[in-house]
Amino acid sequence: MKNSLFVLSMVASAAAFSPAPQSTPVSSTALFGGARGQATTLEGKQATVSKVRDLLEKSEMIITVPASGIKVSKVQALRRSLPEGTTMQVVKNKLMSRAVEGTIYEPVGEKFLKGANMWFFIEEDIGGTVNSWNAFVKDAGLKETHTIYGGNIEGTNYDEAGVTAISKLPSKTELIARIAGGIKAVPTKLARVTKAPGMKLARAIKLAGEKNNE
Repeated sequence: MKNSLFVLSMVASAAAFSPAPQSTPVSSTALFGGARGQATTLEGKQATVSKVRDLLEKSEMIITVPASGIKVSKVQALRRSLPEGTTMQVVKNKLMSRAVEGTIYEPVGEKFLKGANMWFFIEEDIGGTVNSWNAFVKDAGLKETHTIYGGNIEGTNYDEAGVTAISKLPSKTELIARIAGGIKAVPTKLARVTKAPGMKLARAIKLAGEKNNE
């Protein structure tokens, strides 16, 4: 009996000095984890796709350029140089493919989703965005290796030459200003017409129309 009590006493003493079981650390992963800030979890991927879809809905045009070989500090400088209304983002091709699915921009998946891409989501100032990129690659010595891949506007893909041509067209704001200027000029032209003497009225109207067409 004494031996049994002694054994139980020794077991209890050993248990008192046994280390407590270690708890397994719980890892927390950011939605946009990864060395390049890309989505690495299901939630992160869904958030990226949702964000890109929002940008697509507000964009008049999207343009893609090479993302590899550009230092983070340089990217920040480029972002600051972009016109208001333009958002720049590196997006994995698979996530971009999901984001454009079912939108007017879906055709980009046929041509541009290869390699590492950086995208410009442009609300209006296409010319200013292209000029910012061209100035950036020139200053960074990347002009030969980082030409524009292409872009898409209203569901149509364009190569670098097409994007450059589109960038030289007047923006919506410029077009509105031109139209407004034309409307303001109409009363002046009508006043000149109504002041013309009787027999010359028809000729005056004709001349006014010709000037307006010019």
